[in-house]
Amino acid sequence: MSRTTDIRVEKARFSYSGVEIIRGIDLEVEHGAFHCLLGPNGSGKTTLVKLLSGVLKPTSGRIKLFGEPLESLAPRKIARKIAVVPQGSHVAFPFTALEIVLMGRAPHLGGLSLEGKEDTAIAREAMEMTGTWDLRDRVMDQLSGGEAQRVIVARALAQQPQALLLDEPTVFLDIKHQIELMSLLTDLNKTGGLTILAVSHDLNLVAVYAGRITLIRNGISYAEGSPGQVLTRENIMEVFGAKVDVLEINGKLRIFPTEVKK
Repeated sequence: MSRTTDIRVEKARFSYSGVEIIRGIDLEVEHGAFHCLLGPNGSGKTTLVKLLSGVLKPTSGRIKLFGEPLESLAPRKIARKIAVVPQGSHVAFPFTALEIVLMGRAPHLGGLSLEGKEDTAIAREAMEMTGTWDLRDRVMDQLSGGEAQRVIVARALAQQPQALLLDEPTVFLDIKHQIELMSLLTDLNKTGGLTILAVSHDLNLVAVYAGRITLIRNGISYAEGSPGQVLTRENIMEVFGAKVDVLEINGKLRIFPTEVKK
Protein backbone atom coordinates (compact mmCIF):
# COMPACT_ATOMS: atom_id res chain seq x y z
CA MET A 1 0.00 0.00 0.00
CA SER A 2 1.47 3.32 -1.07
CA ARG A 3 1.87 6.17 1.40
CA THR A 4 1.10 9.80 0.75
CA THR A 5 3.77 12.48 0.80
CA ASP A 6 3.13 15.47 3.08
CA ILE A 7 6.22 17.45 2.08
CA ARG A 8 7.87 17.22 -1.32
CA VAL A 9 10.89 19.21 -2.50
CA GLU A 10 11.95 18.87 -6.12
CA LYS A 11 15.29 20.29 -7.32
CA ALA A 12 14.96 23.35 -5.07
CA ARG A 13 17.68 25.99 -5.19
CA PHE A 14 18.23 29.12 -3.11
CA SER A 15 20.96 31.76 -3.00
CA TYR A 16 21.94 34.45 -0.50
CA SER A 17 23.62 37.46 -2.14
CA GLY A 18 24.67 35.37 -5.10
CA VAL A 19 25.99 32.48 -2.99
CA GLU A 20 24.02 29.29 -3.60
CA ILE A 21 23.12 27.61 -0.30
CA ILE A 22 20.54 25.08 -1.53
CA ARG A 23 21.77 23.47 -4.74
CA GLY A 24 18.98 21.41 -6.25
CA ILE A 25 17.86 19.41 -3.24
CA ASP A 26 15.19 16.70 -3.36
CA LEU A 27 13.27 15.65 -0.27
CA GLU A 28 10.17 13.58 0.44
CA VAL A 29 8.59 13.39 3.89
CA GLU A 30 5.85 10.78 4.01
CA HIS A 31 2.66 11.21 5.98
CA GLY A 32 3.18 10.10 9.57
CA ALA A 33 6.97 10.03 9.29
CA PHE A 34 9.48 11.04 11.96
CA HIS A 35 12.08 12.40 9.55
CA CYS A 36 15.30 14.13 10.59
CA LEU A 37 17.74 16.32 8.67
CA LEU A 38 21.40 16.02 9.60
CA GLY A 39 24.39 17.92 8.29
CA PRO A 40 27.30 20.13 9.32
CA ASN A 41 27.07 23.88 9.91
CA GLY A 42 26.45 25.76 6.68
CA SER A 43 25.03 22.76 4.84
CA GLY A 44 21.65 24.45 4.27
CA LYS A 45 19.42 22.80 6.88
CA THR A 46 17.99 25.99 8.41
CA THR A 47 17.58 27.57 4.98
CA LEU A 48 15.59 24.53 3.89
CA VAL A 49 13.28 24.89 6.91
CA LYS A 50 12.68 28.53 5.95
CA LEU A 51 11.85 27.48 2.39
CA LEU A 52 9.40 24.85 3.62
CA SER A 53 7.63 27.32 5.92
CA GLY A 54 7.31 29.96 3.21
CA VAL A 55 9.63 32.47 4.89
CA LEU A 56 11.95 32.22 1.88
CA LYS A 57 11.09 31.41 -1.72
CA PRO A 58 13.25 29.07 -3.83
CA THR A 59 15.01 30.62 -6.82
CA SER A 60 14.07 27.50 -8.77
CA GLY A 61 12.50 24.11 -8.18
CA ARG A 62 9.21 23.16 -6.57
CA ILE A 63 7.90 22.66 -3.04
CA LYS A 64 4.56 21.03 -2.25
CA LEU A 65 2.76 20.77 1.08
CA PHE A 66 0.10 18.06 1.24
CA GLY A 67 -0.07 17.97 -2.55
CA GLU A 68 -0.48 21.73 -3.05
CA PRO A 69 2.21 24.03 -4.48
CA LEU A 70 3.60 26.10 -1.61
CA GLU A 71 3.53 29.30 -3.64
CA SER A 72 -0.25 28.95 -4.08
CA LEU A 73 -0.93 28.86 -0.32
CA ALA A 74 -1.68 31.96 1.76
CA PRO A 75 0.42 32.33 4.95
CA ARG A 76 -2.62 31.58 7.16
CA LYS A 77 -3.30 28.34 5.28
CA ILE A 78 0.36 27.32 5.54
CA ALA A 79 0.20 27.94 9.30
CA ARG A 80 -2.84 25.68 9.60
CA LYS A 81 -0.96 22.87 7.89
CA ILE A 82 2.53 23.24 9.29
CA ALA A 83 3.93 24.67 12.52
CA VAL A 84 7.55 25.71 12.93
CA VAL A 85 9.78 25.68 16.00
CA PRO A 86 12.66 27.94 14.91
CA GLN A 87 16.19 27.83 16.23
CA GLY A 88 16.94 30.24 19.10
CA SER A 89 13.52 31.89 19.32
CA HIS A 90 13.64 35.40 20.80
CA VAL A 91 10.61 37.25 22.15
CA ALA A 92 11.08 41.03 22.02
CA PHE A 93 8.08 42.04 24.16
CA PRO A 94 7.18 41.09 27.76
CA PHE A 95 4.59 38.43 26.91
CA THR A 96 3.80 35.69 29.38
CA ALA A 97 4.31 32.06 28.42
CA LEU A 98 0.54 31.55 28.10
CA GLU A 99 0.20 34.58 25.84
CA ILE A 100 2.94 33.18 23.60
CA VAL A 101 1.25 29.79 23.35
CA LEU A 102 -2.12 31.40 22.61
CA MET A 103 -0.48 33.06 19.60
CA GLY A 104 -0.43 29.59 18.09
CA ARG A 105 -4.21 29.83 17.75
CA ALA A 106 -3.99 32.86 15.41
CA PRO A 107 -4.29 30.86 12.13
CA HIS A 108 -7.65 29.52 13.33
CA LEU A 109 -9.12 32.90 14.30
CA GLY A 110 -10.74 35.58 12.17
CA GLY A 111 -8.91 38.82 11.47
CA LEU A 112 -10.12 40.66 14.59
CA SER A 113 -11.23 37.67 16.68
CA LEU A 114 -9.94 37.06 20.19
CA GLU A 115 -9.16 33.69 21.73
CA GLY A 116 -12.09 31.95 23.35
CA LYS A 117 -12.48 29.19 25.93
CA GLU A 118 -11.71 26.48 23.38
CA ASP A 119 -8.48 28.20 22.34
CA THR A 120 -7.41 28.54 25.98
CA ALA A 121 -8.17 24.86 26.57
CA ILE A 122 -6.07 23.88 23.54
CA ALA A 123 -3.22 26.11 24.73
CA ARG A 124 -3.38 24.57 28.20
CA GLU A 125 -3.26 21.05 26.76
CA ALA A 126 -0.19 21.97 24.68
CA MET A 127 1.54 23.45 27.74
CA GLU A 128 0.74 20.44 29.88
CA MET A 129 2.18 18.14 27.21
CA THR A 130 5.43 20.15 27.19
CA GLY A 131 5.61 20.58 30.97
CA THR A 132 5.17 24.36 30.79
CA TRP A 133 1.72 24.95 32.31
CA ASP A 134 3.31 25.96 35.63
CA LEU A 135 5.21 28.67 33.70
CA ARG A 136 2.06 30.21 32.22
CA ASP A 137 2.24 33.50 34.16
CA ARG A 138 5.99 33.95 33.81
CA VAL A 139 7.29 36.56 31.38
CA MET A 140 9.33 34.95 28.61
CA ASP A 141 12.54 36.87 29.29
CA GLN A 142 12.48 35.48 32.84
CA LEU A 143 12.68 31.90 31.60
CA SER A 144 15.78 29.82 31.03
CA GLY A 145 16.70 28.91 27.48
CA GLY A 146 15.30 25.41 27.94
CA GLU A 147 12.05 26.63 29.47
CA ALA A 148 11.55 29.15 26.67
CA GLN A 149 12.24 26.49 24.05
CA ARG A 150 9.55 24.22 25.51
CA VAL A 151 7.07 27.15 25.48
CA ILE A 152 7.80 27.69 21.78
CA VAL A 153 7.16 23.99 21.13
CA ALA A 154 3.85 24.35 23.01
CA ARG A 155 2.93 27.31 20.78
CA ALA A 156 3.55 25.16 17.70
CA LEU A 157 1.39 22.34 19.09
CA ALA A 158 -1.40 24.84 19.85
CA GLN A 159 -1.61 25.47 16.10
CA GLN A 160 -2.88 21.89 15.78
CA PRO A 161 -0.85 21.42 12.59
CA GLN A 162 -0.71 18.40 10.33
CA ALA A 163 3.10 18.56 10.31
CA LEU A 164 5.69 19.98 12.66
CA LEU A 165 9.02 21.49 11.55
CA LEU A 166 11.67 21.84 14.23
CA ASP A 167 15.07 23.49 13.82
CA GLU A 168 17.43 22.20 16.53
CA PRO A 169 14.61 21.72 19.09
CA THR A 170 16.87 20.25 21.79
CA VAL A 171 19.75 22.74 21.53
CA PHE A 172 18.98 24.58 24.80
CA LEU A 173 17.68 21.59 26.74
CA ASP A 174 19.44 19.52 29.38
CA ILE A 175 19.52 15.76 28.90
CA LYS A 176 16.32 15.16 30.92
CA HIS A 177 14.32 17.64 28.87
CA GLN A 178 15.91 16.43 25.61
CA ILE A 179 14.60 12.94 26.31
CA GLU A 180 11.20 14.24 27.44
CA LEU A 181 10.79 16.38 24.31
CA MET A 182 11.90 13.66 21.90
CA SER A 183 9.62 11.16 23.67
CA LEU A 184 6.73 13.63 23.38
CA LEU A 185 7.40 14.08 19.65
CA THR A 186 7.53 10.29 19.24
CA ASP A 187 4.18 9.93 21.00
CA LEU A 188 2.59 12.70 18.89
CA ASN A 189 3.98 11.01 15.80
CA LYS A 190 2.95 7.44 16.60
CA THR A 191 -0.36 7.93 18.40
CA GLY A 192 -1.44 11.29 17.01
CA GLY A 193 -0.27 10.76 13.43
CA LEU A 194 1.66 14.05 13.41
CA THR A 195 4.26 14.24 10.66
CA ILE A 196 7.57 15.50 12.03
CA LEU A 197 10.59 16.95 10.23
CA ALA A 198 13.36 17.90 12.64
CA VAL A 199 16.79 19.43 12.06
CA SER A 200 19.46 18.30 14.49
CA HIS A 201 23.19 18.14 15.11
CA ASP A 202 22.85 15.35 17.68
CA LEU A 203 23.58 12.14 15.80
CA ASN A 204 22.87 9.94 18.81
CA LEU A 205 19.45 11.46 19.54
CA VAL A 206 18.52 11.16 15.89
CA ALA A 207 19.73 7.54 15.78
CA VAL A 208 17.37 6.68 18.65
CA TYR A 209 14.24 8.56 17.62
CA ALA A 210 14.19 9.11 13.84
CA GLY A 211 12.46 6.71 11.50
CA ARG A 212 14.13 8.22 8.45
CA ILE A 213 17.14 10.49 7.97
CA THR A 214 18.30 12.78 5.20
CA LEU A 215 21.98 13.65 5.40
CA ILE A 216 22.72 17.02 3.78
CA ARG A 217 26.08 18.17 2.47
CA ASN A 218 26.68 21.50 0.70
CA GLY A 219 23.01 22.12 -0.02
CA ILE A 220 22.15 18.75 -1.53
CA SER A 221 21.02 15.39 -0.20
CA TYR A 222 24.04 13.14 0.33
CA ALA A 223 22.25 10.08 1.74
CA GLU A 224 18.72 9.13 2.78
CA GLY A 225 17.23 6.14 4.52
CA SER A 226 16.87 4.52 7.92
CA PRO A 227 19.36 5.37 10.70
CA GLY A 228 21.21 2.14 9.98
CA GLN A 229 21.51 2.96 6.29
CA VAL A 230 22.60 6.59 6.74
CA LEU A 231 24.64 6.74 9.93
CA THR A 232 27.63 4.75 8.76
CA ARG A 233 31.27 5.44 9.60
CA GLU A 234 31.93 6.23 5.94
CA ASN A 235 29.05 8.71 5.58
CA ILE A 236 29.88 10.51 8.82
CA MET A 237 33.54 10.77 7.85
CA GLU A 238 32.69 12.13 4.40
CA VAL A 239 30.06 14.65 5.52
CA PHE A 240 31.29 15.76 8.95
CA GLY A 241 35.00 15.07 8.59
CA ALA A 242 35.04 13.04 11.80
CA LYS A 243 36.19 9.50 12.44
CA VAL A 244 33.68 7.61 14.57
CA ASP A 245 32.79 4.17 15.77
CA VAL A 246 29.18 3.15 15.11
CA LEU A 247 27.92 0.44 17.43
CA GLU A 248 24.53 -1.15 18.07
CA ILE A 249 23.58 -1.20 21.74
CA ASN A 250 20.21 -2.56 22.88
CA GLY A 251 18.94 -2.41 19.32
CA LYS A 252 19.87 1.26 18.78
CA LEU A 253 22.88 2.84 17.08
CA ARG A 254 25.43 4.74 19.14
CA ILE A 255 28.04 7.01 17.56
CA PHE A 256 31.34 7.54 19.38
CA PRO A 257 33.84 10.11 18.00
CA THR A 258 37.42 8.90 17.72
CA GLU A 259 39.23 11.53 15.65
CA VAL A 260 38.60 14.71 13.63
CA LYS A 261 39.77 14.69 10.03
CA LYS A 262 42.81 16.95 9.59
